Amino acid sequence: MATDPQGYLKNPQAWNQTFAKACSAEEGISLTSAHWELLYFLREFYQKYHTSPSMRLLVKAWQQNHGKTKGSSHYLYSLFPKGPAIQGSKIAGLPKPVNCL
Repeated sequence: MATDPQGYLKNPQAWNQTFAKACSAEEGISLTSAHWELLYFLREFYQKYHTSPSMRLLVKAWQQNHGKTKGSSHYLYSLFPKGPAIQGSKIAGLPKPVNCL
């Protein structure tokens, strides 16, 4: 699958679990059910709003669906330590969030 120089998938519709597993392995992450839950959430967000969420939007949207404990940035960083919005979007096959460095 074609990626940009930073490893983000060029065509989000081409994403599949095989890509996610390979990308997460390169990032040093073993995907658990919690990771998959967030990856599918990120993909749904992208499909609805046609953009990858910034960290602030991700925490807010995730918190609305999962409550304050699971919806905290601390929880999200425990899944994707290099940045839930940036690293999560990459593994979910989405473009890099616009408002993230």
